[in-house]
Amino acid sequence: MKSRTSAQAAEGKGKGKRQRQPLGKRVFDLLAAGAGLLVLAPLLLLVALWIRLDSPGPVLFRQQRVGRHGVPFDILKFRTMSANPLDGGHGGSQLTVGRDPRITRAGRFLRRSKLDELPQLINVLQGTMSLVGPRPEVPRYVACYPPTVRATVLSVAPGITDLASILYKEESEILGRAADPERTYVETILPVKLDYYQRYVRERSFWLDLRIIFRTLAAMLR
Repeated sequence: MKSRTSAQAAEGKGKGKRQRQPLGKRVFDLLAAGAGLLVLAPLLLLVALWIRLDSPGPVLFRQQRVGRHGVPFDILKFRTMSANPLDGGHGGSQLTVGRDPRITRAGRFLRRSKLDELPQLINVLQGTMSLVGPRPEVPRYVACYPPTVRATVLSVAPGITDLASILYKEESEILGRAADPERTYVETILPVKLDYYQRYVRERSFWLDLRIIFRTLAAMLR
């Protein structure tokens, strides 16, 4: 029992060390996210007002995601769906598929333009996310990660954007054309995303982050 306790203590100590993010990346995240929130404040207020006028319910949507080292956190987005549970969905799936009847009028534009992701700048300030990194998944899909892949992907902070997000910008439409969206996501899309996530972890650098940010901005403007 004593050796087991010692091993657990050593593992916990090591995990504490692994949780320290590179200082340069964290400083950049704080400066960029803070500046982004200040510059975009008028736009954020207008979007919030539009959401409130468009449909009843809160402005922000919160959902539990799996963060660094498997620690859960609440991701923030502008609400793009009806807050009424009777509006229907897709069999309890946590995927948004094609012309989901739950999506509001404002929500369609916000999703298409990716403006619904902007509140995640707050997650970046909180330290639960980074500007660039593997996109955080819900526990249901993280359970599908192979163990070695899970260890790699969850070794870094999840991000607002990454190369897989650019590749699958129209993911909802792709799933909308699938006969079985859930199976298509788990068996076809998720493995490709995980390959991109692992590649990012292996090759991550400040310059790679900058390239991904500029590619994301370019994709949003198209």
